[in-house]
This record gives sequence, structure tokens and C-alpha cells, in this order.
Amino acid sequence: MPDLLIELFSEEIPARMQARAADDLKKLVTNGLVDAGLTYASAAAFSTPRRLTLTVEGMLDASPSLVEERKGPKADAPEKAIEGFLRGAGLTRDQLEERDTPKGKILFAMINKPGRPAAEIVAEVLETTIRNFPWPKSMRWGSGSLRWVRPLHSILCILSAEDGAQTVPLTIDGITAGDTTRGHRFLAPDTITVSSFDDYSAKLKRAFVVLDPAERRDTIWNDATNMAFANGLEVVEDAGLLAEVAGLVEYPVVLMGQIGDDFLGLPPEVLQTSMKEHQKFFSVRNPKSGRIERFVTVANRTTADDGATILAGNEKVLSARLSDAKFFWENDLRIAQSEAGMQTWVDRLSNVTFHNKLGTQAELISRMEALAGELAPMVGADAEEARAAARFAKADLSSEMVYEFPELQGLMGSYYAKAAGKSDAIAVAAQDHYAPLGPSDDVPTAPVSIAVALAEKIDKLTGFWAIDEKPTGSKDPFALRRAALGVIRILVENDVSMKLRDTILEHLSQAPAPAAGSAEETAENLLSFLHDRLKVYLKDQGVRHDIIDACISSSDGAPAGATDGNDDLTLLVKRAKALSETLKTDDGENLIQGFKRANNILSQAEDADGVEYSFGADIKFAETEEERALFAALDTAEAQIKPAMEAQDFGTAMSAMASLRGPIDAFFDAVQVNSDNATVRRNRLNLLSRIRTICSSVADLTKIDG
Repeated sequence: MPDLLIELFSEEIPARMQARAADDLKKLVTNGLVDAGLTYASAAAFSTPRRLTLTVEGMLDASPSLVEERKGPKADAPEKAIEGFLRGAGLTRDQLEERDTPKGKILFAMINKPGRPAAEIVAEVLETTIRNFPWPKSMRWGSGSLRWVRPLHSILCILSAEDGAQTVPLTIDGITAGDTTRGHRFLAPDTITVSSFDDYSAKLKRAFVVLDPAERRDTIWNDATNMAFANGLEVVEDAGLLAEVAGLVEYPVVLMGQIGDDFLGLPPEVLQTSMKEHQKFFSVRNPKSGRIERFVTVANRTTADDGATILAGNEKVLSARLSDAKFFWENDLRIAQSEAGMQTWVDRLSNVTFHNKLGTQAELISRMEALAGELAPMVGADAEEARAAARFAKADLSSEMVYEFPELQGLMGSYYAKAAGKSDAIAVAAQDHYAPLGPSDDVPTAPVSIAVALAEKIDKLTGFWAIDEKPTGSKDPFALRRAALGVIRILVENDVSMKLRDTILEHLSQAPAPAAGSAEETAENLLSFLHDRLKVYLKDQGVRHDIIDACISSSDGAPAGATDGNDDLTLLVKRAKALSETLKTDDGENLIQGFKRANNILSQAEDADGVEYSFGADIKFAETEEERALFAALDTAEAQIKPAMEAQDFGTAMSAMASLRGPIDAFFDAVQVNSDNATVRRNRLNLLSRIRTICSSVADLTKIDG
């Protein structure tokens, strides 16, 4: 079985495209081979800045021969119909088989498809792949019609076996496939002839090309951390930058440079961001002081002076970049420490549009300020301090530093708030009010930060719901799903109990645009959206969606189907987790079956009789010990559940509900509900109604699957 080696050699491929391109090459080629009948044992793809490589091992040397059976028209069909079938099958009339079927005599064609050599199939598949490669952006060059991300120079395509290597015959837009490649652009630019993947990778390594991007990443990280450690420093981790830099070099050479003393006073985040965004440098930190003191750059070659010239050039360019950052920093500090202070920036935001239907950034800040003041008592924050924090939380959007580096918004606001003499709580809120930005980010925990972060997200959600700009399908241009998940996580992880419905309704009344429907409808729609995000949040914690549905449908002791009380997300989560744990027990699981049996019998009787059996169960009409035992169990459970629910002790309430499993099972085993005695029947149906009412005060068990 031969092995296939493909290399597409071009000008430099953008680093951000390399990993996806390698995966696409592997998928397109291997899928094409399998579709053509060429199976294989394994495949792997690699990328460097100048090449995409695919190796396929254990491939068949030819596709198998096949016999295709094709059903044709009836034997007595018109001659033209038969002739058309013969043309499609490529056969003559005497080559057809005539078979008896329930529908009469039918003509069948047996078409032999001989196998094809692997080289022929590979050539077709590779040409199709190259001509239809899904680059995000591509270009044409010269007079040819081929499009590629950068000019394609050569194609290496060989089939290697024990008896030698065979070049696949293929020419695309004047580029003929061969068995040669080239090494490093500067260190080993000569042509290299290869005979297999092992030969290829070994010769590339000798030619200063590290083929595997994972190996390049490991080399960069190990050399950088060792170099920093030798100087008593540490490299700031950045997986994204590491992957990008590994895609910029074929032969990584790690160098450590100095940052000028004039710039060491800049905030570490400014240094790190400037060096990463402009120079692709890693930051090197002093673990004792926390300052960024040096940088690591990765060259693509060795030099006679061990990189001294490269470092000197990089340090010169870095000095110019950091001079700009220092200028922005000092200008911003002057404004923050002036008499008007950060209010200067807030005033400028009156000229910056947040959304054409929701007003300016300054109007957004005013709404946030009012809402943060209202939320403050609920989260244990000082209302005046929360309003001040909301007023200045977005002020840094007008600063020169954030204009240059938008990713520093919030963080720079924290620095400027401290420089302006604001309290620590206000400074922390400026940095934290955007959080959490992702599912793994920490949520704000300081009371003022919680109030401002909630105000920012609730204002965004109510505003966009008011103008009917909701997420649709996979489209969420205003990150409203992220905002909803942020509200959930902030409330739940800080154990904040809050009636969101009232807050949403109140804030909708202050929205700059009237709600598309009534305020109540808009609020319910938004709460439904939050409930959907809550299901996603709890699913990751092992709580089933039907369990949260059961808790949403029955909240704060409301009867099944009621919605009052389902807006306290923290209590919903506690209740859902308690119910989830209860249903994992035998009593809890079996109780569901008993409850549903009781509910079905009761519902059928109510429909048939046209009445509601909701009261009047009396133990004096009980005829069996099982009935009397169920009366006693319901009395006991009700006495435990009601105070437990009021105290938000959901575990106790769920356990009391689960304790009904035994008496309910015994009741159904021994008692016929639909007794011939009308009084006894009515009493037993009212007893089932008590089961439904008591269980529904904990959760709407009709929503539970199974």
C-alpha cells in the first residue's frame, strides 16, 4: 500500500489562516479519495508560513472494480425508451438481462466499473481541491486563472512504496507537480528532492524548517521561559500570541530584548498590549514587582551576531511605539487629574452614538447611573457610590489610550479613576462592569461593581428588547446572549435575590424608544429569553432543561402554570439544583410516576365530570388503612414544605415531597379511586388534588420528562 505526500508551496500564508487551511486540505483530499474508492490507514496535515503539507499512509494502490446494477424499463417498453436506457448505460440490447418481477418483465443492466490507479485519482482530487480551496481571501497573479491565498510556487505530490516513489502526473495553471521542495528562505533555499514523508520531514529539519506547528510552539515557549528564568523573570502567558508567532516563522529563534527605562512606569497592561498588537512581542515580567521589564521576540533565522542586530532594530521600533503610548498616558492623566476630571470625557460621549434608536453613550450612562442607584440596596452597595461608579465607568472611552487600544477599555478607566482621586470601589467598578465577557471569566464580586455591571447589562437587554432588536438564529450582533448570561452569573454566583420583572418594567418606562408591544409583553418576552439562557447555564452544571422548566412553571408556592416568582433567577437555580438532586434518588424518581398517575386520573375525572376536585378531602370517608396513611403523609409533608419554601430551604422541601413516594404507591396498589360510592369517589379525587397541590407548590412535576 503506497503512502501519499502532498506539499503546496507558496509565498507566506497569513498566520491566522494556517491551521484552518491545513485542516481543509486534509478534509478535502481524504474525502475525495474515499469517495473515489481509495481508503487509507491514517492522515495528518501540517503548516508553515510557506507550505501546506498532507501525508496519507496505507492507501490503496487502486480503487476496487465494481459492478453496478441499474434497473431499466419494461421489456415491452417503447423502443425509444429502451434506446435511451442503453445510451445511459453504455451497453447494447443483447447485454441487458430480462427478469420476471411482480410488475412484469423488466430490463436490467450490469455495468462493470474497473478500478483506477491511485495516481490518476489523486491527480483529479488534488486539482479539484486546489481550484476550489476555501480560503477566506484569495488572489490571482500573472496571467493565470488560479486563485490562492498568495502566489503558489510549486506542488509536491508523490506516492511512495517499498519499490520507490512515483510522482503523480498533474499540472495546474502551468505548475507541474514534482518530488522537490525548498528549505528555509534564507538559511537553505536550494531545491530538495524527497522520496517519502519521513525523508521529507528529516530533510526539511536539516534545511532549517520545523514542519509541525506544535513543535514550533513548544520550542518558542520553552526557550522563552528558560531565558526569562535565567534572568529571574517570567514570560506572561498568551496562548493566542504563541500560536500566531509560531505561524510567522519556519525556524524559531528566541531573543530577549530590553525596554527603555523611560517606559517602565507605564501600566503593565499598556506595555503588554502595545508590544503584542504592534510588534508580536511576548512580555517578560518581574515576579517581585509585577512590572513588565523586558520582551521576547522570535526571529526566523540564526545570525552571525546571535541576533544582536535584530534586537537593536526591534528595540528602536519598540521605543517609538512606546513613546506614543507614553504620550497618550500622560495626556490622559492630565485630564483625569484636572479640575473637571473624568467628567470631561463623560461630556464628550454626548457626541458618540450608542445606537441610533437608543441614543448616545452619554444617555446610556445616565440610564446606567439611575439603574445602578436602584439596584445598589439589593446588592448591599451604597447607592450614591454606585451612581458615581456608573457615571464614570465608561468615561475612558473618550481617552486617547483607549482610542488607540480599544481592548483596554475599563482597565484604563480604573487607572484614571484612581488618578482622579475616586474611591477604590469606583475604580474597581470601572474595570469590572463589562465582566463577565466569556463563560470562564470571573464575575464582579464587590457590591458597587455588581450594581454597575448589572445596570450595564440590564439596560442593554431592555433597550434592545424595547426596539425589537433581538438575537435571531446564530446572529447576535449586540452580544445580547452574552449580556443575559452575564446577568445570570452575576446574580447566581453572588447569591443575589432580585425580582427582575419589576426592575425590567421600571427600566422599560425610561427607555428612549417605546416598547414594540406593551411593557408587560416585552418584559415577559425578555424574561423568557433569560430563562432560555438559564437552561444553557444549568445544562453545563448537569441540570436538565425539564427540571428548570418545572421550577419556572411553579415558583414561590404559586400553583402550577403560574409565572409570578419565576423572575428571581437565584432562587430558581437553587430550586432546580435541589429538585435535580432529589430526582436522582429512588424516592424522587418513583414519586414522579406516582404524581403523574394521580394527576392523570384527576384530570380525566375533572374533564368527564365538568367540575374541579380541589377541596373537601376528609379522612372520615377513608375506607382503607392506605387512604388514612396517605392523609397523614400529606398532612406531614404540607407542614414541612410550606415553611421550608418560605425559608428558601429547598432541600428540605424536596425531601418532604419525595417522602410521599411510599404512601402514594401503597394507595394506588390498594385503592380503586373510581369507587361505585359517589361520596367515596369524590373524596378520593379530592385526595389526589391534595397530592397535585402540595407537589406543585414545590415544582410543576408535569414538566418532568419520563
